[in-house]
Amino acid sequence: MEIVSEVKAHGGRQLVVSHSSSATGTPMTFSIFLPPQAADGAALPVVWYLSGLTCTQANVTEKGEYRAACAELGLVFVAPDTSPRGEGVADAESYDFGQGAGFYVDATHEPWAANYRMWTYVTEELPDLVAGEFPVAMGRQAITGHSMGGHGALTIALNHPLRFRSVSAFAPIVAPSQVPWGQKALGGYLGADASAWRRHDAIALIEDGARLPELLVDVGTADPFLEQELRPELLESACERAGIALTLNRREGYDHSYYFISTFMAEHLRWHAERLG
Repeated sequence: MEIVSEVKAHGGRQLVVSHSSSATGTPMTFSIFLPPQAADGAALPVVWYLSGLTCTQANVTEKGEYRAACAELGLVFVAPDTSPRGEGVADAESYDFGQGAGFYVDATHEPWAANYRMWTYVTEELPDLVAGEFPVAMGRQAITGHSMGGHGALTIALNHPLRFRSVSAFAPIVAPSQVPWGQKALGGYLGADASAWRRHDAIALIEDGARLPELLVDVGTADPFLEQELRPELLESACERAGIALTLNRREGYDHSYYFISTFMAEHLRWHAERLG
């Protein structure tokens, strides 16, 4: 593990960390903010943030405006990259598949299967690494994400319902099996058999019996992807049928960008902090 950069912010430490990943077979990079409360070595609750298409860990680190709230609330904030990268790693010409678009699955089809193992990376390898190197309380975890990362946050939490005390998302892809972004990614990484997609589809998981006590989701009414790719009304209906308490905020005039995310980031972090204790 190598600390690529470190800066002081809001009394805490903002790190960018690189390490060799056994899951992806490549170097991987993540950012981690340690609030000032971490200075005495006390184990603190951790919020995992999963980014969207085309992003690296840098997007939220530079634009997410989470540090002030994390410093106030005593939250560690971890943001991984969205895919393996580098020489020899398969890629595609489109922005919504290949490098920068790992979709938080373990690919089973070539040439993607060799490196695109983001499910294992974000659910097993990265948590183990962070727990071993930083003062985090792994019994007090929350997860959130944006767009493709919102999809990842929802599906990871629904598959691991006892791991996270709170789950939220910004503009998530809630039903990838039913929208172009998801159909392209899941078909490419997992193959044409749609039954293999269900554990990576929040709506399908809820239909198949997965449950969480509550969810917080924000979408912008001016998001250009709202009707075709995000489909929040499907999550609303699925949660109502399943008895999951969903808070769905439709934010008037906001789009899909980090201007939207940064506006409501502190509100999400306070919501998480209340549940993390």
